Amino acid sequence: MGEENKVTLHGFWWSPYTKRVELALKFKGIPYEYIEEDYVNKSPSLLNYNPVYKKVPVLVHNAKPIPESLIILEYIDETWKTNTPTLLPEDPYKSARVRFWASFIQQQLLDTGLAMVTKTQGEAQDKAINLVFEKLQVLEEGMGEFFPNGTPCIDDKNVGLLEIVIWSLFGPHKAQEEVFGVKFIDPDKFPLISAWVTAIMELPLVKELTLPHEKLVGFLQMARQRTLQSTTT
Repeated sequence: MGEENKVTLHGFWWSPYTKRVELALKFKGIPYEYIEEDYVNKSPSLLNYNPVYKKVPVLVHNAKPIPESLIILEYIDETWKTNTPTLLPEDPYKSARVRFWASFIQQQLLDTGLAMVTKTQGEAQDKAINLVFEKLQVLEEGMGEFFPNGTPCIDDKNVGLLEIVIWSLFGPHKAQEEVFGVKFIDPDKFPLISAWVTAIMELPLVKELTLPHEKLVGFLQMARQRTLQSTTT
């Protein structure tokens, strides 16, 4: 890989935002260098590349940094147009709908819903879990426009932005279930989402990037403990 087309990804091994960028690069067949950042002592390079938010992921292409995972995914798709799969539809309206639901998944389910479940307990956590269920029901109904027959058919040639985003959120759903004591991906409550996530998890590249269950459980337990301690001190 020549310096004129060098791709570097700065990330955290446990970050769902980092994992979604890694998966997009692998599906597109784009060679890249991965740099693991220290969550506490972030490198000068990261702070220089993302001085506004000071967080991962940051993709550096031809010495030019691109922060924010959803923006990175669109950049990857637009820059490597000839590499398949195509992450966004060519039709502007369909592409806008994909962007809408990707934003919904990130803002309503990951940044708000699961984040609240992680840092609360007791009655507050029950409310956060119910909120996640409410948002999942909205998503379940909304995905009907993409899977009108109710059966998602996913392979490595038709994976898109939504598949990558939903995997980054609920790929570790079994670890989430063990740590939080709640089953989010419930085929009885959300049959379409459950079938969708199951189909994505069977893809070889997804299996390659999925972290070991016990490692995920250990990290989630540690993160939850630290967050609860910080909110009570």
